Amino acid sequence: MITAKKTIHRLPSGPHRQRGISMVLMALSLLMLLAFAALAVDGSNLYVARNELHNAADAGALAGARVLYTDDGSSVNAGANAIAQAAAVANNSQNSPVEIVSVRRGHWSFTNRTFTANPSLEPVDLFSSTTAELDLDLNFINAVEVVTERQASPVQAFFGSVFGFADYKVSARSVAYIGFASSLRPEDVDQPIGLCKEALLTPTGEYSCTVGRFIPDNGDTGGWTTFEQNVSGAANANDVKNLTCGSGNPEELKYGEEMQTVNGQLQSAFKILYDCWVAATGKTEPWNMTLPVLECPSGVGPSNKLVGAVNLNVVWIVDKANKIDDDAPQQMALPPEDSGGVSPGTWANTSTDGITRWNDFVSTLNITKPDGSYALYNETPSLNGWRQKTIYFLPDCSYHEPKGTTGGENYGVLARIPVLVD
Repeated sequence: MITAKKTIHRLPSGPHRQRGISMVLMALSLLMLLAFAALAVDGSNLYVARNELHNAADAGALAGARVLYTDDGSSVNAGANAIAQAAAVANNSQNSPVEIVSVRRGHWSFTNRTFTANPSLEPVDLFSSTTAELDLDLNFINAVEVVTERQASPVQAFFGSVFGFADYKVSARSVAYIGFASSLRPEDVDQPIGLCKEALLTPTGEYSCTVGRFIPDNGDTGGWTTFEQNVSGAANANDVKNLTCGSGNPEELKYGEEMQTVNGQLQSAFKILYDCWVAATGKTEPWNMTLPVLECPSGVGPSNKLVGAVNLNVVWIVDKANKIDDDAPQQMALPPEDSGGVSPGTWANTSTDGITRWNDFVSTLNITKPDGSYALYNETPSLNGWRQKTIYFLPDCSYHEPKGTTGGENYGVLARIPVLVD
C-alpha cells in the first residue's frame, strides 16, 4: 500500500511579516491621532470663536433691550435696534470683525420659550392685563434678538484641512428680555410705604388703575415700611420717620424677599408726609410717586414679600385735626386720563358744605373704599369715606419711567435692566 504524504504550506514568518503589520497599525494610529488633533485644536478654536460671537450677540441684545422703551416709558424706542447693532459690532471674534446677520425687536414668551419678531413701536396697555396674558400677547414688545456670524472671515481650520475642511462658518444668537420692575435700585421708590398687590388687582388678577385708598390703620391697602429686608422684629417708628420725605430706599430692594412692615398708623411719619404733600402740591394737584408692591395675603406686618413697583398719584390726605367743612377739597388738577385726554383738566366745587364737596370729589375721581364702593361721607364711622389720617390715591394710568431690574409682576412699571433669556 502506497501512502501519500500531505504537504502543508506555511506562510512566511519572522521579522519581515511583523514589520509589515506594525507599519499598518502605525498608519492607522497616526490617522487617529491626526483626527483627535483636528478635533482638539479645531474644536477649541471653534469654541473660542463661538463664545466671542455669543458675547457680541449678548452685548448687542442687552444694550438694545435696555433702551427698548423711551425714558418715560411711553413708547417703544425706534433707535433701540441701532444701539443693539452698534454694541454688537464693537466686539471682535479672534481679531476679526463680528458680522451682524439681524437685529430685531419683538416679543418673548416664557410660556412658549419663543421669540416672535415684531417691528411695532406702539406700546401695549399694561393696565388691564395680567402678567400671564401679556406673556402671550405678541404685540407686547419686550425683547431684542441679535444674530452674529463669521461668514466673510470664517474661522480658520488647522488640522481639519487634512479632512477637507478649509474653514468653518459659525454664528450665534441672543435674546434679551425687558419685563417688569422687580429688584429696585437705591432711590427707585419714593416713600416708606408699601402697597398691597391685592388692592391693585381685579378679582381675576388684572392690574387695574381704578382708584384705591391707603388706610394704614387696618391694613386693607398698604402699610409703612423701613425698606429693611429679611430682618426679624417689628419696624421701628423712628426708622420709618427718618425715611419719610427723604431720598427713598437707601439700599437695593430684592424681588421675592420679605420687607419689614408695620400694620397701623405711625403719627410721626404721617405728619411729615402730610406737610410734604401740602408743600409739594398746595392741595390742588396730584402728588406722583413710585412705591413698592407687596404680597399681603394675611394683611400687613411684620413683614411682606416684595413683588414689584407701582406708580400712583396721591390726591388727598386727611390729617388728624381736619374738619370736613374747612378742609374738603375745592379744586384739583386732573391727570389726562381723568380729564378726557386734556391736560391739565381741573375738578372744582365751590360749595360751602364740605360734605357736598367731598362727595362730588370722590365720585368724579372714582375714589373707592376697599369694598369698591365710593368713599362718600357717612355718619356711620365704619361706612364713612372721609377718615382722619388717611391717604387717598389713584394708581397712575399713564406710562412710567422704567425702574429696577427685570423679574417682577405687572403693576404698570417696566424694568430698566434686561436679562438674557435665549
